[in-house]
Amino acid sequence: MRNFPDWLQAFVDYSDHLESPRFMRFWGGVSALAGALRKKVWIENFYFRWTPNFFIIFVAPPGIVTKSTTADVAMELLRQIPGIHFGPNSVTWQSLVSSFSQAGEFFQYGDEHIPMSAITLVSRELGSLINPKDNDVVNLFIELWDGAKTYEKQTKMSGNDLVEGPWVNLIGATTPSWIANNVPAQMLGGGFISRCVFLYADRKDKFVAHPGRNLPKGIDQVRLALIQDLEHISLNLVGPYSLTPEADAWEEEWYEKMWRDAEKNYTDDQVMGYLARKQTHVNKLAMILSASKGDSMEITYDTFRLAETMMADLEPDMQKVFAKIGRTDTSLQAEKLLGLIGKNGGMTYELAYRQVHTFFPTFSDFEGVLTGLIRSGQVTMSQTDKGFWLKSNGITDG
Repeated sequence: MRNFPDWLQAFVDYSDHLESPRFMRFWGGVSALAGALRKKVWIENFYFRWTPNFFIIFVAPPGIVTKSTTADVAMELLRQIPGIHFGPNSVTWQSLVSSFSQAGEFFQYGDEHIPMSAITLVSRELGSLINPKDNDVVNLFIELWDGAKTYEKQTKMSGNDLVEGPWVNLIGATTPSWIANNVPAQMLGGGFISRCVFLYADRKDKFVAHPGRNLPKGIDQVRLALIQDLEHISLNLVGPYSLTPEADAWEEEWYEKMWRDAEKNYTDDQVMGYLARKQTHVNKLAMILSASKGDSMEITYDTFRLAETMMADLEPDMQKVFAKIGRTDTSLQAEKLLGLIGKNGGMTYELAYRQVHTFFPTFSDFEGVLTGLIRSGQVTMSQTDKGFWLKSNGITDG
């Protein structure tokens, strides 16, 4: 017997005293549910299975939306569930093998005893967990997300390492500047980025100076009930999910339309890479949404439509996550200068230079950037009694 008709809704309400936006708290709950379900549920595709693991990355400027705290609140609940295993804080093949070996077990479905080595990885700072420039580690995460039945690696020190039923669920946090400085431009069209769900926020949902002073009444009882439901889900949901005929028919139409539209409108590798994984993301989320509401192991039309809508809602902000990757320092500083002029409603030439002079080695560099902004129509400069006045025209190059 469950305490809540919808676990995710209850978790979002439970964490309402945090400054992070509702959608970020919702996805923290998704990660907790995924960690509880592990590899014990799936959607069967004959050649492969979709399981409900996610690579969820919270992205926000430092200190804006308590992204690490939001992840911690969700993971603290998951840590109370018996049999749930967490992986290392810094990933190497050796550290993962050790975590997988500790997590190794079998679960029963019908007459089958299915091997499973399921771990959840939590990273308050994504850079301490994974190096995007390490191709071996990146390729490892790609294979693990895809749900390989086994994973084998040959090493000089230990020979062959074989993992049965590897499964990884990941939740992490980082900043736009870390992504810009550490994610290579060529990685945007690659497999790892398209397998991640990036959640971007650049403003607080509310202002909470002391979260501990704003706790809702009865929070301890709600926390216990959330843990009880999460344990129920972990113990009782086993086997394949199925789509109702209505959900299955709608997915067929949606899938064909998505790709026909893509053929007409997109050529960018990043977009195409994401679209190649979008159906998988939607099906994974549909399993999570169904598990949140009950034990039916069925995905209805409404549930599948909601999963697709929630994924689509994230897409506009995903572009902001990668906006600075591969750009030159000059272009980034031009953007900074334009932002300062616009935010202040205009400023004098001298003030503009004082604001950004540390970013430009010479005065001529500043002049060059400003000239480019003026010639592109993004900034106008006029003579006033205070000197030259700069004003943003509210347009950009793109």
